[in-house]
Amino acid sequence: MKKRIFTLLWILICTISGVAAQTEMPKDTSWKKKTEFGANLNQGSFSSNWTGGAVSSVAFGVFLNSVAEYKKDKNSWRNDFQAQYGIVRNQGQGSRKSVDRLFFDTKYGRQITDKWSFIGNVNFLSQFTQGFEFNETTAGRLERTKISGFFSPAFITESIGMEYKPAPYFFVSFSPGAVRQTIVADLDLYKTFPKNYGVPIGKRLRNEVALLQLVANFDKEIAKNVNLKFRYLMFANYKDLGAIDHRLDAMLTAKINKYWNVNLGAIMIYDQDQSLDIQFAQSLAIGFLYTF
Repeated sequence: MKKRIFTLLWILICTISGVAAQTEMPKDTSWKKKTEFGANLNQGSFSSNWTGGAVSSVAFGVFLNSVAEYKKDKNSWRNDFQAQYGIVRNQGQGSRKSVDRLFFDTKYGRQITDKWSFIGNVNFLSQFTQGFEFNETTAGRLERTKISGFFSPAFITESIGMEYKPAPYFFVSFSPGAVRQTIVADLDLYKTFPKNYGVPIGKRLRNEVALLQLVANFDKEIAKNVNLKFRYLMFANYKDLGAIDHRLDAMLTAKINKYWNVNLGAIMIYDQDQSLDIQFAQSLAIGFLYTF
């Protein structure tokens, strides 16, 4: 009798195990994730009698980009984190930042049609370290003046609106009534940067309401092993439509092989709370790239 019970139990266990093996939970495909880490080092040296007038220099930069996107039924949730930092040291001029960016964007979307969605978005932008303006004195020495720092400034923007996404690699969002906080944590920054990024002196925070905020984002491999990524932002403060803020961040990356790449980056900013002229930064580097 005991033998029969044992045999029946064994058959039952084997049957359950077989059924379980055939009914494994399907892999969750709702999430799509991509992370890139890169580093580059550039160096140039010249003899003291080099007639071209060049300056010996060393430059180093690192970046980390990570995107995680959830999509199920009509709901979506996109998280985008970007960190970039680079320094350059020119002979006789000391070290300076070549790039410094800390960025995070999180967005919820509810699809209305195939190409249109209702969205809610929170965005953060700042930098890691202090920034300086360099000027040559009458004595021929370089004098530096502090003009920025960590959370000085920082920008936090909350918005709701509509998004048009005609392709997986491109979208444009329209957000009337977006609210932006400009933060300057350093209360003494105005002494060396009088504009103080628009924040009233003695305060750490300034609130702005936009008549319209527009964001356009593109991220696609435009040729084999060549990726173009850009993000354009327009923020129109309803109190001063003659001083609309614009910012464009762009990066072109070409893979040489699995781990090495060439990248060309550019940043353009027009913000009268920072400068009355267009600000432009450009970088070209060869370095290491790991994608996972």
